[in-house]
Amino acid sequence: MANFSKCIVNFGGREELHNELSLTGAEISINALPAGANVPFVHSHKKNEEIYIILDGKGSAVIDNVTVDLCKGVCLRISPAAKRQFFAAKECSIQYICIQVKENSLEEFTMTDGIVE
Repeated sequence: MANFSKCIVNFGGREELHNELSLTGAEISINALPAGANVPFVHSHKKNEEIYIILDGKGSAVIDNVTVDLCKGVCLRISPAAKRQFFAAKECSIQYICIQVKENSLEEFTMTDGIVE
């Protein structure tokens, strides 16, 4: 097996990349909500924190009954227990990446995990 995976993303509704990239330590999804739409459920997680990166558009998230405005460039981390739901603005869509990872699992990063060859 190769030491890398590659896939092409169709920027439409929602695309989860765990199968396409054979992910073993994270879940990544590419998401788009049309103007006025929302994720149709409130949810939380058992173990995974979520990191949202807003790529384009506007909207909001309701997290534990607090409304957070979202627009291009906003990055947001949500703890597993927080109850959340996402909404596109009435006048425009929103596109975002969601990364799920086990909370408190990061041990090394960047230079401490890197090996210069």
